[in-house]
Amino acid sequence: GPLATESWELFLRGHFGSEAWTFSVSEPRSSVLAALDHFRTVFALVALGALLLVALATSILVRRSLVPVEILHAATQRMAQRDYAARANLVGNDELAALGASFDEMAARIERHLGVMQRLNGVGAALSNERELDHLVRSIVEGAKFVTDAPVGALYLLDDADRLARSLLSGLPDANEATLIALAERALAANETQHERALETLSMPMRNHEGSLIGVLQLAGAAFPQSDRSIAESLASQTATALTKDRLASEFRALFEGLIELIVHAIDEKSPYTGQHCRRVPLLTELIADAACAAQQGALKEFTLSEAERYELRIAALLHDCGKVTTPVHVQDKATKLEAIVDRIELVDARFEILRRDLLLLAGASVSARTDSGELEVRLAALDEDREFLRRANIGGEFMEPAAQAHVREIAARYAFRDAAGAERALLSDEEIENLTISRGTLNARERELINHHVTASIHMLERLPYPRSLRGVPAIAGAHHERMDGRGYPQGLVRNQISLQGRILGLADVFEALTAKDRPYKPGMPLRRALTILQAMCDEGHVDADLFELFVREKVYLTYAIEYLDPEQIDDEFLDEAVQRGLGVPNDSRRIA
Repeated sequence: GPLATESWELFLRGHFGSEAWTFSVSEPRSSVLAALDHFRTVFALVALGALLLVALATSILVRRSLVPVEILHAATQRMAQRDYAARANLVGNDELAALGASFDEMAARIERHLGVMQRLNGVGAALSNERELDHLVRSIVEGAKFVTDAPVGALYLLDDADRLARSLLSGLPDANEATLIALAERALAANETQHERALETLSMPMRNHEGSLIGVLQLAGAAFPQSDRSIAESLASQTATALTKDRLASEFRALFEGLIELIVHAIDEKSPYTGQHCRRVPLLTELIADAACAAQQGALKEFTLSEAERYELRIAALLHDCGKVTTPVHVQDKATKLEAIVDRIELVDARFEILRRDLLLLAGASVSARTDSGELEVRLAALDEDREFLRRANIGGEFMEPAAQAHVREIAARYAFRDAAGAERALLSDEEIENLTISRGTLNARERELINHHVTASIHMLERLPYPRSLRGVPAIAGAHHERMDGRGYPQGLVRNQISLQGRILGLADVFEALTAKDRPYKPGMPLRRALTILQAMCDEGHVDADLFELFVREKVYLTYAIEYLDPEQIDDEFLDEAVQRGLGVPNDSRRIA
């Protein structure tokens, strides 16, 4: 059959302005353009794939170019979180690598600066808080070495003769130490920092807040740029002030303790009968406190004392009887019941001699003669017997029976004598009768009140002192040593829970020392067994703290004290054997408090 033809115009011309060409084919258009149609489909897919490939490649390239930025961002975030050791560590020759290197340098400087600040803060804390001079000096020298990168550091302080004495040398100096000392002395003489570049040394005189030179801080083995020199000089200045403060604190503490020792010595010198009390009570107090702090069982197993609290207790123990400087000597040292300035038993003896003389005169004999009258002898014997009884009554004891007290009054009522003026007088005055009938010891009620007043006086004296915070408990601790657990003590009548444990410790020490003291005028040194028996009774009566007494006995505190400070004859044989078994040794008379 006839051929089918198709035609279409092309966008082609032979030349500009001519008619478009017409393309005619004898095949259908779809057949002729089938290959082109297939190409169009394939081209679209190829183009899409190419675009995807280009996009992926571009993404990878962009991602790779952003990695340094992300590393820098992460390092910056770590720095923001105070991780000052953060570094970018970028490698390359591009701008980002240069930026990373700048960041790392900046971070290193910040880390170094903060390290210096932290070290200076540490040194500053040591300057403020450190109490041990050796530790303080080492902190200063090591801190100065760190902030200046110096391998060698030394600190020299002026001694009492104003000569430099080495306090610490840290590091291994290449230079001779004599050279370092010579440089330090040169800086001290010049009163200004000496920087020896050739020897790589920096010698800085230390001046305190008063402008006084106290020593030299020296560093060696580094270049010491101006920034490091400024820091080191500031540190030297702070060091001088801190060391001066420490020295002044030590001197004031020594002065304070010297004044306490002066008071204690004055009290001891005032009375030869209690010369060791103010020294032994603090020693026994510390023994009890040590045992309480070391207790692993009982009511006190949780008890502790800091060093400051121990010192406070020691000062309170030393000053607990300071009020005795106000106590009249004739009362404090009253050895017999009739003693005042003198022992008035001698006056009583003189009155008996007057009575004897009168009896002899009435019998018609001279003062020196004797009559054979039986009645006279009986009366003279009765007179002598009554005089001896009053002599015995004049000696204080633990208890005077009511019958003995009544007998004193009978004797007083039985006799009268004529004085030098011829007036008749009773053998004993009311005041003498009162004293001779004292039931315990040698003090009457008024004198006992005077003695007891020493505690009130102690509290008033101690409360006047301007204590540092760590010693503000001294008046309360010292003032409680005569209080009782049952509230019947003095001067405030406190009960157990109103008295600090330190005050109760001091009270127990005071009682035990008084019981065992051998220098009291009215009694001999009490044997250890007897003292413990009395102390047990006092505990049962609510006088001393039961927990402390249980510790005192269980831990053998009494035995440790007795071996060191009591006379051998006061320590019962059973305790001597126990002391040997516990490795405490035996009493030694040469071991006495000076």
